[in-house]
Amino acid sequence: MNGTIRYRSFTCSCCLNPVTSAGRISVDIGASAKLELVDKFCYLGDRLSVDGDADAAVEARIRIGWNNFRQLVPLLTNKDVSLIIMRGRLHSSCVRSSMLHGSQTWPVRKENVVALQRAEMRMVRWMCCIKLKDRLPSKELRERLGIDDIPLVLQQNRLRWYWYVLRKEDDDWMKKCMEYEVEGPRPRGRPKRTWREIVREDCQARNPSVL
Repeated sequence: MNGTIRYRSFTCSCCLNPVTSAGRISVDIGASAKLELVDKFCYLGDRLSVDGDADAAVEARIRIGWNNFRQLVPLLTNKDVSLIIMRGRLHSSCVRSSMLHGSQTWPVRKENVVALQRAEMRMVRWMCCIKLKDRLPSKELRERLGIDDIPLVLQQNRLRWYWYVLRKEDDDWMKKCMEYEVEGPRPRGRPKRTWREIVREDCQARNPSVL
C-alpha cells in the first residue's frame, strides 16, 4: 500500500474551555479554596453533566470515534486487507474502544444506544463497501467483521466494572460512591433511570436468579 498513515490522538476542544455554567456560582470548601459550580465539564475527554445523564458523553465519544475512524480509512476500507483478521480487529481496538471509553459508568438511555449503533453501522457499511440500498442485515455485516453489537458490548463493560467494584473493601471510596443515596426531595415527574438500575437489569438478563 502506497503512502504513510499518520495516526494522531484526538484533542477534545472542550478541554480547552471545560467550564459551562450560566450562574458562575462558587462554593467555599475551606482552606481558602473555592470550587466553581458548573452545569457541564470535560474530564479526560469525557463530558460530565449536572443532569446525571450520558447525552453529552455519548455525543463527545461518537465525535472522537469518527475522528479516529477517518484517520484509519485507508486501512479500514482497503480491499487487500482481511475483513475479520485486520479490519474488524483494528476497528475494535482503535475506533470502538475510543467511542465507548468510560461507557462502564454511563446511565445510558435507549436513545443513547441507538445513536451509538447508528454511528458504528455507518462505519461498518463503509468498511464492508456496502450501501443502504443493498439492504443487507446489520447482523450479517457485523459477522463479516467479527464484532459484537453495541448493546452487548455496553452490557459487558458495565458488568465488568460492577464486579470489579464489588470486590473492593467496604470502606473503599468507589464502593461507597456506588452505594451512596442522595438525600433531599426529588424533582417532579418520573425519575431518571440510574446506573444501578441498569446494572440490575443486566444481571437479571444474564442470570434471572441474580438480585
